[in-house]
Amino acid sequence: MNKFQVTILGCGSAMPTTLHNPPSQLVEMNEKLFMIDCGEGTQLQMRKFKARISKLHSLFISHLHGDHIFGLPGLLSTLSLLGRTNDLHIYAHKEIQLLLKPLLIYLGNHMQFKILHHPLNPDQHELLFENRSIRIESFPLKHRIATNGFLFMEKESPRHMIREMIDAHQIPVKEIQSIKLGADFTRKDGIVIANDRLTTPGNPARTYAYCSDTAYTTDIIPRIKGVDLLYHEATFAETEKVRAEETYHSTASQAAEIAKLAQVKRLVIGHYSSRYNELGVLLKEAVEVFPATELAIEGKVFEL
Repeated sequence: MNKFQVTILGCGSAMPTTLHNPPSQLVEMNEKLFMIDCGEGTQLQMRKFKARISKLHSLFISHLHGDHIFGLPGLLSTLSLLGRTNDLHIYAHKEIQLLLKPLLIYLGNHMQFKILHHPLNPDQHELLFENRSIRIESFPLKHRIATNGFLFMEKESPRHMIREMIDAHQIPVKEIQSIKLGADFTRKDGIVIANDRLTTPGNPARTYAYCSDTAYTTDIIPRIKGVDLLYHEATFAETEKVRAEETYHSTASQAAEIAKLAQVKRLVIGHYSSRYNELGVLLKEAVEVFPATELAIEGKVFEL
């Protein structure tokens, strides 16, 4: 089974602290490395946790508040210093050009790679990236500015061929791929061998959903239903519920309620307000609603 993991690089919020870095995560799947958000100091976190910066495939920016994008200039400069030549895809709202254009002018001819910007639709669900084995989608969240969540999905793998059945029924090599995709096999004597006798189920498709800054909204549930791992912001405890509503953020218990309603398997909460030096209160409130809750902590890796 291919590696599918999420590494937390930063899980704080807008106000800098010495406890947490601004938001950023790495998603590794299908031998590709994707970054979600790029807060200040992200490239240093990649160094600290021994992530291969040169392996970075694409960046997904949930929204354009500073704590989610201020690490981008340094990261692009470092990629240039490392001699990157492959195109870098950045999925972000159209206004990111206000940052990218002067930055690219500043970096000048030193950059040997192109930045390909793919504008996000802040109002609709859409497919962003797809190949033979994975899909990446975006969907609207509810925040003070245009904000999107992301869904990383494996495609269901082909069924596994039972090696002994190939020899027993003298199955030609040219037939194996269609059998893996679900076809039955007809022998030379006309006997049909059912697919479930020739194969075993493929690896189950795994899914990860990232819900960045957002007020509590059940509108996202159809997009994250039943995912294996959900990251949902939990900026405040319930004592600050009014503040959460005013700033279009969520409390830990609200994040847990979304996980419960969406019937996800595991929940990770993060984007902690700087007022919390100790995260136990947030975890306690979330676990009371959704027991399979964990805290995002810098350097922590979540395997799917």
